Amino acid sequence: MFWSAAPAADSTPPPTTLKDAQQSATNAAGWVEENWSTWLSIGLRITLILVIAFVLRSVVRRAITKLIERMNRTAQAVDGTALAGLLVNAERRRQRSAAIGSVLRSVASFLIMGTAALMILSTLQINLAPLLASAGVAGVAIGFGARNLVTDFLSGVFMILEDQYGVGDSIDAGVASGEVIEVGLRVTKLRGDNGEIWYVRNGEVKRIGNLSQGWATAGVDVQIRADEDLEEVRALITQVGVDMAKDEPWNERLWEPIEVLGLDAVYLDSMVVRVSARTMPGKALGVERELRWRIKKALDEAGIRIVGRPVDPDLQPEDASTTTVTVAPPSALSNPDSPQAQAATPIPPPAAPPAAPPVQK
Repeated sequence: MFWSAAPAADSTPPPTTLKDAQQSATNAAGWVEENWSTWLSIGLRITLILVIAFVLRSVVRRAITKLIERMNRTAQAVDGTALAGLLVNAERRRQRSAAIGSVLRSVASFLIMGTAALMILSTLQINLAPLLASAGVAGVAIGFGARNLVTDFLSGVFMILEDQYGVGDSIDAGVASGEVIEVGLRVTKLRGDNGEIWYVRNGEVKRIGNLSQGWATAGVDVQIRADEDLEEVRALITQVGVDMAKDEPWNERLWEPIEVLGLDAVYLDSMVVRVSARTMPGKALGVERELRWRIKKALDEAGIRIVGRPVDPDLQPEDASTTTVTVAPPSALSNPDSPQAQAATPIPPPAAPPAAPPVQK
């Protein structure tokens, strides 16, 4: 068989000589020499972008923190003054400031670092069109999948920025009502009247009734007999309001003098006098209780009787002198010869058969 040496010769790499090595080193040095300025320019540009981004981020975050602290100091400066009662409490201010500061710092960091990342990719001559398109598709998919989360977050941000409610407020959120104990960007925590804690998603809240802002109204209805002197009743209740406004702590909770609005209803044997007072928000219920207490005492001292619901006879004590013995009406069952009594008589059991005589052997 004939063997050819040509394939073996082709598969063997040619020997590297000193001249070839020198030529390769010269080419590499020339390539580096031609491109080092470009590399240096790109590196310096990326470094400059990162330095500016970090410095700008630090400055913006510090400015936001200083702004929040200044807002807190301004609110604390009015504590102990007459204006302090109209402002929110310290815990509410603290949580609201912390939430607003956290949102602003996060948004600032995202915008600054995101812009820096895009500038770096553009410096490296990377085509951003496919990346932006992919990011847009991913954002749409995440938005559809987590739309409830996004809705809750955006609703929480606007609730905090608009100061719709805060810690310590009594609110009616539709799905639940109670006192606000914590305000978050996604969930608001309420404590109900019975002590239960409600977790309300911010996106589920369609309306808010804040009972702790502005002022509240305390209303009391006084029902008296129809033959009482209305002018005397008006003067008596007005004097009760004047005396109440001089005592602690009602002098701070009553923001206007107690007013007798007039007759709210008139019946055959009674009439209802309506009393109203403007109070500090959240204190209307306590003012109503104290006002009823004082009005009741004043009316009793003046001999004016308050009319309530009809008296339940089962709750009245028995009087031996007036106790009467009642006799039940005659019944048809009392006569044993009546058809009703005979029909109600139980059927007697059948008589036992007579015993058989013994068998004699």
